[in-house]
Amino acid sequence: MGQSGAFWSGLKKVKPYLAMVSLQFGYAGMYIITLVSLNHGMNHYVLAVYRHVVATLLIAPFAFVLERKIRPKLTLPIFLRIMALGFLEPVLDQNLYYVGMKSTSATFASATVNILPAITFIMALAFRLEKVNVKKIQSLSKVIGTAVTVGGAMVMTLYKGPIVDFMRSGGTGHPHAGGDGPHQSTNQHWVTGTLMLLASCCGWSGFFILQSFTLKKYPAELSLTALICLMGSVEGAAVTLVMERNMNVWRIGWDSRLLAAVYSGVVCSGIAYYVQGVVIKERGPVFITSFSPLCMIITAALGAIVLAETIHLGSIIGAIFIVCGLYIVVWGKSKDRQAESTTALMPDEKVPTSELPITDVRTSNGGREVQK
Repeated sequence: MGQSGAFWSGLKKVKPYLAMVSLQFGYAGMYIITLVSLNHGMNHYVLAVYRHVVATLLIAPFAFVLERKIRPKLTLPIFLRIMALGFLEPVLDQNLYYVGMKSTSATFASATVNILPAITFIMALAFRLEKVNVKKIQSLSKVIGTAVTVGGAMVMTLYKGPIVDFMRSGGTGHPHAGGDGPHQSTNQHWVTGTLMLLASCCGWSGFFILQSFTLKKYPAELSLTALICLMGSVEGAAVTLVMERNMNVWRIGWDSRLLAAVYSGVVCSGIAYYVQGVVIKERGPVFITSFSPLCMIITAALGAIVLAETIHLGSIIGAIFIVCGLYIVVWGKSKDRQAESTTALMPDEKVPTSELPITDVRTSNGGREVQK
């Protein structure tokens, strides 16, 4: 029993880490599949809509059945927050990201997402979801880890260096000087794509912050996920009808376009929104985003294998910095959690130790005083 209890206790502590690492593999697969579908003519507005239609159909039945007794009342302020959540990530972030990725590459796009922890950390400080005390080592570690992570991302972005060919010994099949893969675009498109990717990261960070606040008022993760996906589908469809007048863009066949919609809807919207909501309630939004740099490493490996994207020395050096920064941030967050739990337990521990001796003295001197 003792070993079994220790095992389940250890598993409970590790679950948030396993969940976030697993999501990064899911996101990496989505980046590759999505870029293939976009290169085969998939409209990014339509992809965002179909993605969240699939996610709604997946999550809504579970939310209706499993949370029917605990689901809070949907008030107007909460509904307005859900509308904002449905716009920030499903519409704004994803469409900007798809445009940016198409103008650059899957590897570069996933590398740009590495600034997500820094943006989220700054927003969390502004909204008082995170605290920094320069006198405490765990607070400094979060700041230093975030800076190291961003530094690694900047190395990946600004320094390419020689091509490192893991898959073939005879050189790469796409030798673009100064490029990042076969999807090399003009400098103008590259700059525009980078700006789109940066704007998408701001929208994604805002989504995490607002989701954290909304879960405090509406603590039903499955129902909130279903409503976000539903509103994202409706708002995304409205945006698509305004931006794309040709109705043929809505047509998809049994190809990579359908796979991208189903895969991203199930894994990266339905499951991801729910898992992130659960972990946010326990660890906060900064913990969620601190794992995003891992996705870049996985995407770079998949991009080299599937899309024949080239990997440069700068990407490897940046990845090392990113992993180190990630470890420092997670260490600081774990120490913060230990300090909070210790502080919360101290008052409860002091009350019984100060009251029990008094009670014992009174009962030993006589029962009359106790009855009074």
